[in-house]
Amino acid sequence: MKHKMSLQHESFVKIKTKTKTIEMRLFDEKRSKISVGDDIVFVDNSTKETNTCKVSNLFKYKDFDELYSNHDKISIGYSENEIANPNDMLAYYSKEQIEKYGVVGIELLP
Repeated sequence: MKHKMSLQHESFVKIKTKTKTIEMRLFDEKRSKISVGDDIVFVDNSTKETNTCKVSNLFKYKDFDELYSNHDKISIGYSENEIANPNDMLAYYSKEQIEKYGVVGIELLP
């Protein structure tokens, strides 16, 4: 199955260059349809460029604290000099959404 997801430019570039290998999302209705082996077409919000990746693994967690504690910061999109903080995800999702759906780390192959 093929899925489509939009990304901020910085995340798009990190996935395209294989620096970021895990995309973090809510495990909502849309993401619960993703399976290992599926393709995800990522669309850069700024340039509209696309990049297709294959899903190699799915890591389901109750919240981003748990996800962050199980993956290194580079694989989830942080630079070496940045501090990885699960609260950064509150810019995208509310605490209520996180509690309702849980979260998923989608591991990608180019």
